[in-house]
Amino acid sequence: MDSYDLIVIGSGPGGYISAIRAAQLGLSVACIEKDPTLGGTCLNVGCIPSKALLESSQMYADAQKGFANHGVLVGELGLDLDKMLGRKDKVVRQLTGGVAMLFRKNGVTTIHGLGRFTGERDQQRHVIEVVATGEDGSETLTRLSATNVIVATGSKVATLPGIEIDGDRIGGSTEALSWPEVPEKLVVIGAGVIGLELGSVWARLGAEVKVLEFMPKLLPGMEPDIGSTALKLFKRQGLAFEFGARVKAASVSGSKVTVEYEDKAGETQRVECDRLLVAVGRKPMTDGLGLEAIGLSPNPRGFIEVDEHYRTSVAGVWAIGDVIPGPMLAHLAEHEGVAAVETLAGTPGHVNYQAIPNVIYTHPEIAVLGQTTAELDEAGIPYRVGKFPLMANGRAKAIGETDGFVKIVAHEQTDRILGAAIIGAHAGDLIAELAVGVEFSASAEDIGRSIHAHPTLAEAVKEAALDSLGRVLNF
Repeated sequence: MDSYDLIVIGSGPGGYISAIRAAQLGLSVACIEKDPTLGGTCLNVGCIPSKALLESSQMYADAQKGFANHGVLVGELGLDLDKMLGRKDKVVRQLTGGVAMLFRKNGVTTIHGLGRFTGERDQQRHVIEVVATGEDGSETLTRLSATNVIVATGSKVATLPGIEIDGDRIGGSTEALSWPEVPEKLVVIGAGVIGLELGSVWARLGAEVKVLEFMPKLLPGMEPDIGSTALKLFKRQGLAFEFGARVKAASVSGSKVTVEYEDKAGETQRVECDRLLVAVGRKPMTDGLGLEAIGLSPNPRGFIEVDEHYRTSVAGVWAIGDVIPGPMLAHLAEHEGVAAVETLAGTPGHVNYQAIPNVIYTHPEIAVLGQTTAELDEAGIPYRVGKFPLMANGRAKAIGETDGFVKIVAHEQTDRILGAAIIGAHAGDLIAELAVGVEFSASAEDIGRSIHAHPTLAEAVKEAALDSLGRVLNF
């Protein structure tokens, strides 16, 4: 039986980064992955393929409506969906292959199969069984042991009672990445990140999209002006929304899906579509791990509880990413993995949860971090707000991307940045400056006095910081 200093179960962003960092620190490491390719949900059927389709579909939409504003005239426009999907798959192959290369480079052992705890110990090491299933259905069992084990198995699509995902007409995010034709009518259940992104993809390609959302408004956990601005812009792009909708059932008849829901007035409504996307969130994936064998029980919501250093209640067992309470974000899982590994290796590891960007890659993009004004009001923390519209930014005018704004929230007395919200072109890139600012306890004046190249969209960040101080220069 091979033994290691560390076994990581799961090769998504949290898992593979944990394994590489551990190897850099001199630990012997094995990473167990149940799927044939590395990279987990994010690289295979999540973050990466969805962003590839978002980019391709936006180019198609721009060719239809946007190029002419720049004097670029396009003749007869066509859509080769097979080629678009093929490009997406190629990007995925390149990046999953890249993880395999990084494992070889850093000396991480890759083991494919379903890993599970046995509850046994080998000289105080946890014993892990890996069951690999061959193409002929035969199973191969491998036994490993390690002093430490990190559970980084990620999450899976959440479902709704009364709705059965059939992988065809009714699907989750995975199926929506590979539909063979553009649905004439698409219903999306859920106006969160996945629903908005994939709904946008198919709307750009020609689908009539209706989004059913249980909450009373769009993006209620963000600043109210982010949600209201986004709703206006998404409606302009052709997406229809119904809020306060409680979906009760969905049935398939031939090539059509009928969705039954209760509207905000309590009346039963039905809508027919060609495909239904269930995008009501994700839930931790701990199935088949054998946690009960080591006396580890997930909480009532299915998450594994950990301390501030990602230790579980079982010595030598750690957990990170989507399987623990907190935001389900790939980049957060990476940082938690690094912090956990550095801690178990005897060096300080830490994650600043106030400096975590959260990005929705629609058009325009939406990016937020830190505390909202509502959260600060509830906590009784005094603050100032600075806001700058992109319509007043020179680069935004030049590239024709003037929708949106940058908003910065700073402490009223200390001027320390407490939160930020951006809706606009490249918001996911612009938020990085503020994430670094929060990490280093920067003030709004620090950002406002830093020189930003002209003309850039980043100048809007500087101007928002200055606005919080009452001295905005360009608006």
